[in-house]
This record gives sequence, structure tokens and C-alpha cells, in this order.
Amino acid sequence: MTSESTPLSSLSAALADAVTRNAPSLVTVNARRRLPASGIVWSADGAILTADHVIEREEGIEVRLDDGQVLTATLVGRDAGSDLAVLRVGATGLSPVSLAPADSLRVGNIVLALGRPAPDGPMASFGVVSTIGGPWRTRRGGEVEGYIRSDTTLFPGFSGGPLVDAHGLVVGLNSSRLGRGNGLSVPVSAMTRIAGDLLARGRVRRAFLGISSQVVHLSESLSAGLDGQETGLLITAVEAASPAGEAGLLVGDILVTFAGEALSDTDDLQSLLGPGRIGQAVPARVVRGGTVTGVTITVGERP
Repeated sequence: MTSESTPLSSLSAALADAVTRNAPSLVTVNARRRLPASGIVWSADGAILTADHVIEREEGIEVRLDDGQVLTATLVGRDAGSDLAVLRVGATGLSPVSLAPADSLRVGNIVLALGRPAPDGPMASFGVVSTIGGPWRTRRGGEVEGYIRSDTTLFPGFSGGPLVDAHGLVVGLNSSRLGRGNGLSVPVSAMTRIAGDLLARGRVRRAFLGISSQVVHLSESLSAGLDGQETGLLITAVEAASPAGEAGLLVGDILVTFAGEALSDTDDLQSLLGPGRIGQAVPARVVRGGTVTGVTITVGERP
């Protein structure tokens, strides 16, 4: 038998090191009747990030640390749309995870999904990133900057655990609830923003116009006057005392641009309604009575 290193053995050792690096930051979250789930230490002063859907009770939540210590946790905030939640335990000097740069992950990269659903140590599954997409509106109504799909296996209890790269840096948080079929991972950029909102105010800020709409085709003459734009958003309802109502938008208007961008479908509008828009006066154009007219909408915050 030879002890010489091979590319495969070097890769194997690097992946094992990645698990070891994250073990002190990987916790067990017990907040449901079934199998406990996983979570990660977000800050040294006791903030824990996990998946929202594993929090089935808001009292009597327990978090088991890497050293076996079991602590009572309080719920700081949760966001069903992105399936993220923040807990806090009464401890300091914890080991927070190390985050990868937001743009470091590429399709084809090797990743590990980690979990600690039981007290007998971390678990891992191996895979390759198959898709990096977004922005994305989840089935639970949230708008997330993006998503990561990999062929790692999310074993029972892995939700709330991290997706890490070959260096052991966290690139996402795993959720078996998001997506269809295999679970998805919320990328580090979205994790950071959402965790920050939850820690600051207990909820996630979401931009709000107060309209319902559907895609409609524009006439040839309107399309010609809008640089060939073929579709817009027909406003089918305007909520009372909403930003759209205060801006004078009416049922029957066709919203064709927002913030200078053409709106071909509802995803176009949602991608322009990030939390940074809240409070901004945004120019838009609508078709009313066959004529394109400009309006200004001050974006609100969803209650």
C-alpha cells in the first residue's frame, strides 16, 4: 500500500476538512414534534439561523451546540417566504460560520450539504451545483434574490444546515421546503439581507404597490411607440389607500414601464420591487385610454 497523495485523496481530505471546519458552527434545532433539524451559528453573541418551516412551536425551543450543551432559544423573527428564521440563545463566544463571497459560486462547483439532526456529530452529503438562478418568487410568496440547486441529498433534518464549498465556506442555507422535488439553498447574499432584517426588526421588509395584474398583449401601434414592447401588465385591482391608489392608478390601466424598465410580465415588476425601493418615488408609465402617460409611485412597505 502506498501513502502517496493522489488527486482523489487530496479532494477527499479537503472535503473532510470542510466538514471539520464547520462542525463548531453547526447546531441541532429542536422545535417540532418530529425529527430535530439543523441550524448555524450566525453570530458569536448567540444568533442562530435556521429554516422557518422547522419551527413548529415558538415556545420551548432547544438548540444543541457542538460541545453537547443544550440551550433554550427564543424566536427573534421568521420569514415564511424565504424559509428562514433567526433564534437567539443565551451564550457568547460562539463560533459563527465563515461566509463565501456572494459571487464566488459557479455551476459545476463541488458542494457539501451539512446537517446535525442528531447529537452524534455532523452529517454530510456530496454534490455538484446544477443551477444558480434568481431573482425568484417562492411558492410561499417570498421574493428571494436567487437560489442554488445542487444534487446533494438533503437527508431528514438537514433543513437549516449550510451548503458549503470545497474550502468550507458557507454559500447557502438548505431548505427541503423550497422548490419542487429536491430542496433548494438560499444563497449567502439573501441569507445576509434576510437575517439582518430579522435581527433588526423581527420581520423582512417587502416593497408594496397594492395592485393585482395580468399580462396582456399591446396593440401594434402601442408596441411601435414603446420600442417594440409586446406585452404589459393590465391592472385588475387597486387596493384602497395603497401606493398605487395614491398615485392615481386605475383598474384598466396597463402598466408598461417601472423605474425605466419595460414590464413584459409580473416577474419583471417583482424583480424591481426589492426592499431598497421602499419609500422611493419611482417613475412609471401606463396606457390609459389608448395613450401612454407618466405617473410617479412612492413605493410602500407591505404590512
